[in-house]
Amino acid sequence: MLHFLRMSAIEIRNLHAGIADREILRGLNLTIPKGEVHALMGPNGSGKSTLSKVIAGHPDYTVSGGEVLLDGENILGLEPDERARKGIFMAFQQPGEIPGVTIANFIRAALQARLPDGAELDAVEYYQRLYQEMDALKMDRAFTSRAVNDGFSGGEKKRDEILQLAMLRPPYAILDETDSGLDIDALRVVADGVNRLRGPELGALVITHHQRLLNYIVPDRVHVMVGGQIVRSGGKELALELEARGYDWVSGAL
Repeated sequence: MLHFLRMSAIEIRNLHAGIADREILRGLNLTIPKGEVHALMGPNGSGKSTLSKVIAGHPDYTVSGGEVLLDGENILGLEPDERARKGIFMAFQQPGEIPGVTIANFIRAALQARLPDGAELDAVEYYQRLYQEMDALKMDRAFTSRAVNDGFSGGEKKRDEILQLAMLRPPYAILDETDSGLDIDALRVVADGVNRLRGPELGALVITHHQRLLNYIVPDRVHVMVGGQIVRSGGKELALELEARGYDWVSGAL
């Protein structure tokens, strides 16, 4: 008897999607296995952020064909919160503000939502772990009482996103231009936070324009998107080639 093992991965198959009447993703194929960090690069307007939002279930985007499989299950019919509970974490390029909801309560509610009915988080253990993760990210513990991203600088918002990632420990993470707006010191702290979480239980897609971030988060694979498709894939050396030559030389692969 043959036994088939289901791949632990996000598998994107022939994905077509867009916004309003404009198609942005045009038959995209990509696999992010658990245990690997993949980088997605490409020029402005190539569809990188659209891909992340489609995976997360943003309601403004319409899928006209293809599949997004999470460990073999097509998740395109699920609501965003259902996708999150199944294990997809999304770090946004421009994280939203949630006035009136503190960081501590926000993360606690997210962790509580994953527990079985009737189960409760241990408050002491929760805060011990929260402070450990904040210390690692060089975040002042007073941030726990601040509203989520309300009045935060760009660097503070990105650290808050990585704090959420560290606390939730999802099997898959989509990091949409986490390096956007960061100075070199904040970039290193955020990259260190991601690298601490690397291992066999996390598959990550790091979306970026620049090689700079990949000096700190060294990817297992690099993919180049142009015109809503993956046109080239390779090792970490591909990012260096893109830095040296730009994107024009891969545009002809369409």
